[in-house]
Amino acid sequence: MRSTSTLKAEPSPTPELDKTRARQRGPAVLVGLSVVLGVVFLLGIGIGAVTINPDQAVAIFLNEFGIDTGIEFEQRQQAVLMVIRLPRVVLGLLVGASLAVSGAAIQGLFRNPLADPGLIGISGGAAFSAAVMIVLGNSVLSGVEAILGGFSIPFAAFLGGVVTTFVIYRIATVGGRTDIATMLLAGIAINALSVAGVGLMTFISDDEQLRDIIFWNLGRLTLATWDNLAIITPLILIGTVPIPFFARSLNALLLGESEAGHLGINVERTKQIVIVCVAMSVGAGVALAGAIGFLGLVVPHLLRLAVGPDHRYVLPGSALLGAALLIAADLLARTVAVPAEVPIGIVTALMGGPFFLWLLLRDRNRVH
Repeated sequence: MRSTSTLKAEPSPTPELDKTRARQRGPAVLVGLSVVLGVVFLLGIGIGAVTINPDQAVAIFLNEFGIDTGIEFEQRQQAVLMVIRLPRVVLGLLVGASLAVSGAAIQGLFRNPLADPGLIGISGGAAFSAAVMIVLGNSVLSGVEAILGGFSIPFAAFLGGVVTTFVIYRIATVGGRTDIATMLLAGIAINALSVAGVGLMTFISDDEQLRDIIFWNLGRLTLATWDNLAIITPLILIGTVPIPFFARSLNALLLGESEAGHLGINVERTKQIVIVCVAMSVGAGVALAGAIGFLGLVVPHLLRLAVGPDHRYVLPGSALLGAALLIAADLLARTVAVPAEVPIGIVTALMGGPFFLWLLLRDRNRVH
């Protein structure tokens, strides 16, 4: 079933030109994005109330393994880097990459450039489950909080996102075939119910719980600790790493499901694996970082503008650019209003909103 969206990815004159553009620009774009990510990573761990130069950051990191480089640094710098900034930047890298790759995969699977992971219920289910745990964690769900402690809210968010996704998948699957349009509509319906559920939890919450719900829904990387990363990282990697291996299948699906089947692609298997991977990676990322919007929409578009629709370059490029953008957004969020910290979801929305307005105006002018 083809998308009826009025906002479509930029068409190319011929498949041959698409392939030529991807071969010419793809490797260079990936190398450039790798350099950008490295620079942004160093800026992320170096800039803040305590300045840490790149050579000092390397010296501090090597010092953790007993290697003395002779470069001087303060104990305060070491504590800030290893306890606060490095885990925070690593979390931004992982979450940014997972959201962007998942967005590119969902857009390819739905054949709709406006699709993102939130449309299949992950963010909505995670938001509702997190709100329930925030409000009821001290009463009805006190046993869960006693067992999981500070990880109870991330666990609830991850479980809610994954369970919601599988419920939507079952609704959309009949006779062993998954209808993408039904899944999209079911996701919209479930998201509406999730918004109502979050609203109910907000209504019965006290002031402190209300603040926690608001900040969770706006996104933050403040829960980044090595212990939390040890739990979340394997889930994100298990969900994100396999997706680029389905680049050929997603390329074939751009032609339509029937055409992809004629090319030897197992369409149903591709749908199942991609949806499971997206649910796991995004659910894990949202569990620790909260709801961060626009990355899954904006980043794949930027990559397609640069290298065309070839998923062999769009998927790894999305991982690199998504990670760099989220680290940069977090850096801006924690430095623009010192000593306060702007929720990172606000920053990503301010970055993504103007881009989509520009895209809409560009496509409108092209039509006329």
